[in-house]
Amino acid sequence: MSKTKILSIVFFIAAIVIAYFFVDSIAYDIQQEKRIKREEARVIEKLKQIRSGMIAYQRVNGEYTSDWDKLINFIDSGDFYITERSETIIPREYGGDSVVINIDTLGTMPVFDSLYADIENFKLDRLPYKPGSKEKFEIFADKIIKGSVKVDVFEVKDPSPINPKRRKDNNDKALRVGSRSEVTTAGNWE
Repeated sequence: MSKTKILSIVFFIAAIVIAYFFVDSIAYDIQQEKRIKREEARVIEKLKQIRSGMIAYQRVNGEYTSDWDKLINFIDSGDFYITERSETIIPREYGGDSVVINIDTLGTMPVFDSLYADIENFKLDRLPYKPGSKEKFEIFADKIIKGSVKVDVFEVKDPSPINPKRRKDNNDKALRVGSRSEVTTAGNWE
């Protein structure tokens, strides 16, 4: 066999090996990307559930909480008031109108039934934890001053993002709902 034929065979085998590793690397990256998206979707769903509980807690108690036990206890045993609002317009002699607003309490509804009863396999005791993990979400609640008004804020954040892009700058881009410095209940994925 000639040297060129041997070199051709060696280069052909080397090309096949390089192509295999190249394709394998791309397939691995695609699988990793799918896994990251799947895990982040689970975290986002949990953050949405937590947001619902935090908003309900604030509506009933007048402030958010940074205590998981208080939030879970509220969801487990708290109630919403069911109200009906009606307005009566009373014409005034001088041409203006007066409005009387009546709010009647019709009853109560358990917070859990209102927010979580329809969620399949929902476990209230697992609410503070990342899906498939023993690690709790970071929770923060406080009052801040915006303009001249004191307002309630909360933030619930993924403490250890699976996505390497979200881990940069001390997890600055980690999935979160709410904000420590802005009046919002939106998630940073929305």
